[in-house]
Amino acid sequence: MQPISADSHIVEGPDVFAGLADRFGDAAPRLMTVGDEVDAIVIPARSPRGVSVARMGMAGTRLNRNEPLHREKGHKPDVAHMESPEIKALFAKGYGGLREGLVDGAKRYIDQDIDGLAAEFLYPGFFAMFSFADPALVVACQKNYNDWLHDYTTDGGGRLFGLAAIPIQDPEAAKDELERVIGLGFKGGCIPCTSPADRPYFDAAYEPIWARAQEASFPISMHVGCNAYLPPELRNPRRVDGIAGYAATQNTVQATIVEFMCRGVAEKFPELKIVVAEFNAGWIAHWLDRVEQGLARERRNMAEPYTGASPHEIWRRQFYATIEDDRPALATRDMINVDHLMWGSDFPHTDSTWPCSLEVLDELFEGIPAADRQKITHDNVRTLYGL
Repeated sequence: MQPISADSHIVEGPDVFAGLADRFGDAAPRLMTVGDEVDAIVIPARSPRGVSVARMGMAGTRLNRNEPLHREKGHKPDVAHMESPEIKALFAKGYGGLREGLVDGAKRYIDQDIDGLAAEFLYPGFFAMFSFADPALVVACQKNYNDWLHDYTTDGGGRLFGLAAIPIQDPEAAKDELERVIGLGFKGGCIPCTSPADRPYFDAAYEPIWARAQEASFPISMHVGCNAYLPPELRNPRRVDGIAGYAATQNTVQATIVEFMCRGVAEKFPELKIVVAEFNAGWIAHWLDRVEQGLARERRNMAEPYTGASPHEIWRRQFYATIEDDRPALATRDMINVDHLMWGSDFPHTDSTWPCSLEVLDELFEGIPAADRQKITHDNVRTLYGL
């Protein structure tokens, strides 16, 4: 069976930002030309510079470059150099530099066929829509996004499945939007991978959201980089080394998983499914041991013994993870539940395996039973989302 990517991305179209600047001023994102970059998404209150939409589609340029495509065995292609003349020329084109399928959902099949994929589940490209300080702006932007994403995926001929953004910072609005996107036919949704600073995910205000998602068999995803707003006084003033920060991205979601796993949410909503997206999974088996030890240490001085399911049991019951070229995850697949691992191409982002996903998968799964590959690259995502 052709693989299904459980973690791919879109490049937001102009409609996602329509009307936001009029309502929210300089705190709102808008499309601008900044220096040599056309169609940059800029939030003036944060910075005069933004990110060109073309940067979000960088992997899609791989077949058009003069430089050879290089990668190590079992791994995604090497990243392009940002100062490459070809890449800089791409940034100067904005939407005009993107592959057709990133602008028009009806043409996305071309990129899927090049990569040998049957379908894709789509996450945002503009991660900052989760981190606005103003909850009203979060709600407005994410409603725009969900409407645009619905149109984009509807044009995809049954091979595109969008994951709606849920504006969790306003629990009442989030419940309303969850109900709306379920009615539109979305099969899952995204919340920030870090909970709002003033309201962790075990707060009772979110319970109607978890209850409705559970009732509707609507998985909730937390994707790398999609952080909730963090007030300046809570930020670490120490500059993080770029290499160390990239290597430790799972740190941002680990505390959030504990909020669900150890603070009562998973026990109260045992059918709620939670996806940990693009953090890979080779770290999970060891980390769950540490969580279990931490739980035992916390409970040793409490009068009542802990009687709930163990973190390992809760993970195997309710949590899913996506991987790209993560061989350690495959080596520990039985420890973390092979039925809850899903592969994603990450197209069109820099970390993508496109356009050689099939070759990467052949190498990655060497020595692993075909039945496990079938689960991880195809069956598990179909089962989770009820295709």
